[in-house]
Amino acid sequence: MQKDSHIAHEGATHDFVALGVKVLVVSDSRTLDTDKSGQYIEKSCRDAGHRFLERKIVADEAAKIAEVVKQWSASADVGAVIVTGGTGVTPRDVTPEAVEPLFTKPLAGFGELFRMLSFKDIGTSCIQSRATAGMVEDCIVFVIPGSTGACRLGMEEIILPQLDARTRPCSFAGLLNG
Repeated sequence: MQKDSHIAHEGATHDFVALGVKVLVVSDSRTLDTDKSGQYIEKSCRDAGHRFLERKIVADEAAKIAEVVKQWSASADVGAVIVTGGTGVTPRDVTPEAVEPLFTKPLAGFGELFRMLSFKDIGTSCIQSRATAGMVEDCIVFVIPGSTGACRLGMEEIILPQLDARTRPCSFAGLLNG
């Protein structure tokens, strides 16, 4: 899973905190049964010890995407929302446009890091990814591409370490619960 250089618990000042996590899959064609990327994210969150609360699929429609993210992020039991799909550049890819206006604090570094890590796997095609993240009040929202490979990269290299309060020198989980 994650490399030791990405996560350091030695001298950790926080204990692990199981966050409530919901996953929104943006797709016009997937179902809960055929959605391998969302299934992967769900399993990863459960395996890491988080409280997995829900996985839902919505069509590539900005209003529907924004409605779900806004509702979920306002819930006190949800610490993180992970949105997968709709981050490309085709006319139907509207996830960043739907989610970014909800951010109370955008986190530009997430998209930059995601594309940097993605470059190792897919070369310059990584510039077509519009992965993004931000805070919506007290909830962290990550938006990643819909391919299972992109989900694996995002979860293992960035999201899971940041959802672990023991990650040093800091993590979102540590900030939200510390």
